[in-house]
Amino acid sequence: MYKLSINERYSIEAERTVAAGLLINGVKSKADIKQLRPGIYHVIENNRSYNVEIVNFNGNEKTAEIKVNNHIYYITAKDQFDILLDKLGFSDLNSARISEIKAPMPGLVLKVFVNKGDIIKKGDNLFVLEAMKMENIIKSPADVVVEKILIKSGDKVEKGQILMSF
Repeated sequence: MYKLSINERYSIEAERTVAAGLLINGVKSKADIKQLRPGIYHVIENNRSYNVEIVNFNGNEKTAEIKVNNHIYYITAKDQFDILLDKLGFSDLNSARISEIKAPMPGLVLKVFVNKGDIIKKGDNLFVLEAMKMENIIKSPADVVVEKILIKSGDKVEKGQILMSF
């Protein structure tokens, strides 16, 4: 079972069972869904036709952006484990809070990808650190706003040295 939030305005429950098929808010869906090509579907329900395109899908974050008859919808999903974490008050543990990035190893800064004031998403590239003849792309561990950049291309850094603050 999934709880879906659509454009942060609407909430529905969706479940696929072997016996009943697709259930939407506990009611069996009678939609006729045909895949036309990867990411493109045609849906007929209640004598209405819908052209559906999956614009963006992120399975790890359980988010999707879909276009239905040229209208964009943003969907976030929570499975039974996410719902349980919410009930227990542990949902905030998934969002890391950091205030700085330290050098994970001694090395040479080859390139810095961000500027002061940039809004960075978790997983975005921050800089390239060369260590032991290998280039390591250092990524953001959380959603942050860059407050200070203490390095530039060509700087040598030591392990544990603060390189950026957020």
